[in-house]
Amino acid sequence: MKSNKTNPLGTLGNTGLYIMADLGRMTLFLGKAFRGIFRRPFRFRELLRQINFIGVGSLAVIFFTAASTGMVLGLQGYYSLNKFGAEGMLGSAVSLTLIMELGPVLTALMVAGRAGSAMCAELGIMRISEQIDALECMAVDPFRYFITPKFLAILISLPLLTVIFDVVGIAGGYVAGVSLMDVNPGSYIEGMRSSVTNHDIQLGVIKSFVFALLVVWICTGRGYFVREIRGAGFGAESVSRVTTQAVVLSSISVLVFDYLLTAVLL
Repeated sequence: MKSNKTNPLGTLGNTGLYIMADLGRMTLFLGKAFRGIFRRPFRFRELLRQINFIGVGSLAVIFFTAASTGMVLGLQGYYSLNKFGAEGMLGSAVSLTLIMELGPVLTALMVAGRAGSAMCAELGIMRISEQIDALECMAVDPFRYFITPKFLAILISLPLLTVIFDVVGIAGGYVAGVSLMDVNPGSYIEGMRSSVTNHDIQLGVIKSFVFALLVVWICTGRGYFVREIRGAGFGAESVSRVTTQAVVLSSISVLVFDYLLTAVLL
């Protein structure tokens, strides 16, 4: 007579095998996506459509997030620095915080929530409705047609959105610190100019490229393999669950890699 109790070692083994298989699938997926970049003919129209969706479509949310973040940094920075009589360092504190940390991280999180979820749901629906299977039966490469343009578009868009975030955030800090708290405008700009180095800007740009790759890889990969994901369910329910999982995983990956990149490159 079989026991109804769950075997812990068996469960652990099955989980380990599932994780290894999932990592293998996702690694092959990443390789095929990059291979599609070099295959002709290039799909410039689809690339421009994706840039418009990911980059232009995210401008409003990036603008308001950056403005509010910069203004909060300006106010909090003023109250902290005022205790030590160092209000003149406000420009330095706001600009370095935005360029090195908050700009790349918050931009990636906003893009993951808005565009990443949409990309995952699109590919998941195409998979469960067998549109991708039909393309493969006709010897049409779905990577070159649907996935590679998304990779290129986000690798172009996210660093540019990060730069816009930094500029708007620094302007928000200026409004809060100079216009509302009477910090000297010259000291704000001079503090920013004298403290921000090329290395700080390069660190922010490198982070934005890595975060872009993580977001598009996880979100498109989850949607593409929606049938293989354990516990996802079936039909529309599976797309919903996998889309949520993709946003959560990509957000956590961005935060983890933010620490790793800072530790290595700082």
